[in-house]
Formats: sequence, structure tokens, C-alpha cells
Amino acid sequence: FPADGCAGVGSHYFTNVPPSLPLVGPQPSISNSEGDLLFLLDSSGSVSYYEFSRVKEFMWDLVRPFTFGPKDVQTSIIHISTTPTMEFPFDRYLSSGTLQQGIRDTQQLMGDTNTGKALSYAKEKLFSDEAGARPDVPKVLVWVTDGFSTDDISEPMQLLKDMGVTVFIVSTGRGNYLELSAAASQPPEKHLHFVDVDDLPIITEELRDAIRDVIQANRLHAVDITSSSFRLMWPELLSQETGYYTIEYAPRGDLARKRTKQVSGAHTSLTLSNLAPETTYEVALIPESNIHYFPPQTTRVTTLAEEISPAQVLISESGPRSFHVSWAPTLESVMGYQILYGPLPGNSVKLLEVDGKHNSTVVENLAPNTTYLVTVTAVYKSGKEKSLSAKACTQEEGSKVRHLRFEDMGPNTLKASWDSADGKVLGYRVRCRRQTGPSSVISVSPQIHSVLLTDLASGTTNKVCVKPMYKNQAGKGLCRMVHMQPATEAQGYKHRQRP
Repeated sequence: FPADGCAGVGSHYFTNVPPSLPLVGPQPSISNSEGDLLFLLDSSGSVSYYEFSRVKEFMWDLVRPFTFGPKDVQTSIIHISTTPTMEFPFDRYLSSGTLQQGIRDTQQLMGDTNTGKALSYAKEKLFSDEAGARPDVPKVLVWVTDGFSTDDISEPMQLLKDMGVTVFIVSTGRGNYLELSAAASQPPEKHLHFVDVDDLPIITEELRDAIRDVIQANRLHAVDITSSSFRLMWPELLSQETGYYTIEYAPRGDLARKRTKQVSGAHTSLTLSNLAPETTYEVALIPESNIHYFPPQTTRVTTLAEEISPAQVLISESGPRSFHVSWAPTLESVMGYQILYGPLPGNSVKLLEVDGKHNSTVVENLAPNTTYLVTVTAVYKSGKEKSLSAKACTQEEGSKVRHLRFEDMGPNTLKASWDSADGKVLGYRVRCRRQTGPSSVISVSPQIHSVLLTDLASGTTNKVCVKPMYKNQAGKGLCRMVHMQPATEAQGYKHRQRP
């Protein structure tokens, strides 16, 4: 077989295949299909090794474009021999590459052609959890035969079809047309093929399309599943003019709570919302046609667990009388948030309510220098609640600036610098009381932490104070005395004699 993703039917598959066989080009991937596909493979002694090899090649080429997995297509092989044998269960190979290898490793068993026994065995395995088969997905049987059987096939084949299995038959021998057309699903022109073993590639695309019609046409499935909603999708069965769809759905454990919706025949999808989390729903799609009868389609969908919100609470921009609260994530299933806050220790609690579309708020009118317990509660549309708490501390109102320092900038000039004060500072006020000369007051913005003080007489001692300014009042000032050196002793300034 070629590597996964490659295509072709030709002599590079098996050494004994004639080089004249035409190559098949790459096929587009087929997804959005779900079904259990069972090959009934004639492995008896009536089939030559050459024929067996060509049939294996045909099987792989037939299924190669499909997407495999527990929500897509699953494939199994049952050998027709003296005793029917399962080559591998449906859930063993869930990727294209592993299935390719599984088909390639399949060996002929020889023995008698007991097709009737194999059909009875297939009926058992097509609906068996142990064989990896799934409930409520379309079942397809592809029987590749040389047209010869040593036991009766009519009764076990009819039982399979009565259970909803779609039967395709590919006869590589002469066979009995009446017997085989009765065994295949109706109409026979779509489900029965007579073809020479060397010409199997001729029918590959037609048979694949017919299989795809089965596993897509019967498929009602859900996508975009959340904790409170999912979207139903189904194939186009009706039109705007030929009828409408009725959708019935109810929790599996309480079918009495059934709800019903109707959409026109032009629809092929519908979103169901306001559902309970972690709940399995039974869903039925009933096509109401005024032309043809379509059987109801059913599926079972389990909503996801609610994602916890808030999963994180952050306190920021803390000031003496307020702080900012934010949380994440924000979810569509949350109707609103409640913020409870109160000082520690104590039992005084206040409440803020925030719309579910927002993820932050400002808590105000608080006491300075106080520790608060803040609890953010998400109120879900389902009525459930999830909470998370965090501690927040307000700043001391009127806190001091820190580390007031001075730098000599030249005659009669100093640079005063300080570190920022705590809390939401609106600005700083710098007062300079000179030993000689008038006092001065300079106001600066909160981003500025230094000023130049000029007109300071040499040899004088001056008092400099810096206060932080808050919304309601000024903070405590930090003051220092600073002495100006006499001019002749000022650092960096000395009399120099000119030569």
C-alpha cells in the first residue's frame, strides 16, 4: 500500500498486479460522515491468492478518503470461511494509516464458503459493543464475493436488512443475479455490482458515493456543544415547499420535560439553547413531508460541564478608599456577577451587582488602611452559582513620601527628589521655608518626583517639606533641613588664578 495520504491502484501495491492497471488519482477527504462499515471478505479456498490481493486493494481504495474515528467512520472485516472470523473490531483502527496497515496485514484463511454463517456472525458483531460497534449510527455491509456459497444466505441477509443494515454486494464471478439482487438492498442497480476482479477500480467511486449517501443521509448529529447549548445538523431531506421539521428533545432522565421546535423544510440546522449542563438529551428529528414518508432520526447529545467562572480574581489600583476588582473568564452562560465585600475582622458586608457581560468593577467608599474580603459570585442562567474570594487592602490615607534627598545643582540651587507615596496620589506639594527670603510652594503632577529649588542664600539653613495630595485631603509631609554652603566652600567652585 502507498503511504498514508497517497493514492493509487497499481503494480506498486502488490508485485503480482499487472502494470497495465490504471492509476487512480488522489481523492478529496470525506468527513462529516458517521457509520460502521463492515466488509464481508470471501477468504475461502474458492478464491485465488491473486483475487484476494486485488480485493484487499479495492477495499482500501474504497475507504481511503473517509475520516476515521469514534465520531466518524469505523471499519471492520469478517472472513467468510469454514468458520467466520473477525479480522479486527470496528474500534481498533481509528486513523487512515493504521487502517491501511490493518487491511494490508489481512491474510486469507482458505476453508469452505459458509457465507450464511458469516452473515449471522456479522449481524451479531454489527450491533456489539465488544466489537466496537456504536448504537444509533448507520450500518453498512459490503460483501465482496465470487458468487458462490455453500449454505443459505437469504434468511440471515433479510434479518440484517430488517435491522436497518444497508447491504452492498460486489460479485467478481458469474453468480446468480436473481439471488444476489434479492440479497442486496433495494434498488439493486444502486447496491449490486458485477465486475471482473481486474476492473474493480471502475466501480470504486460509484460505490463510495453510494456508501457516503447512506452514512450522511441518516445522520442527525450535534456540533458546537457547550454546557448550555448545541447545534443540530441534518442532511437536506425536504424543501421550503415540501414540508417542515419537528425537533423534539428532552433530558434522558426526565423525558416528561420534552420540548418541541419546528422549522421549515429549508433548514438543515438548529441551535438548542438554555440547556442544563452535564445532561444527556434524547433528540428526535421528524421530517413532516407532504410528498414522501421519512422516518424520524434520533441522536443522543450530552452537554458539557459548566466552566467555572470566576477562576481568577485580581485586585488592582488600590487607594485609601477604593480598589479595582476584575475576574476571568467571562462566559455566555453567566447571567450576572455579585460582588460581596466587607472589612476583616467583622461581619459587615455590602453587595455590588454587575452585568454578566462585564468582568470588572470599582469598589468605593472604603475605610483607609483596612483589609477587605472580596467574594465574586457568578450567577449562571441555569440558576447555579460559583464563587471565588480574595483579600484586598486599602492604602493608608495621607501616607508619607519616602526618601527625600537633595543634590547640589550650582550656586543657590538644589534639586529635591523623593520616592512616590502610596495610594492614588493626585499630585505633590513642595514647600520651601527659607532662612532668608520668602517661602515658596510648588505643586507638581503625580508622575513628577523632583523639583529645583532656587534663590537659596549661601550659608543659610532652609526647611523643605513634600506632601502627597489625595482626593479628599493632603497626606503627611516629609520634611528635612538643608544647609547651603558658603560660596567659597561650595563643592566644585574654587577661585582659579589666570596665568
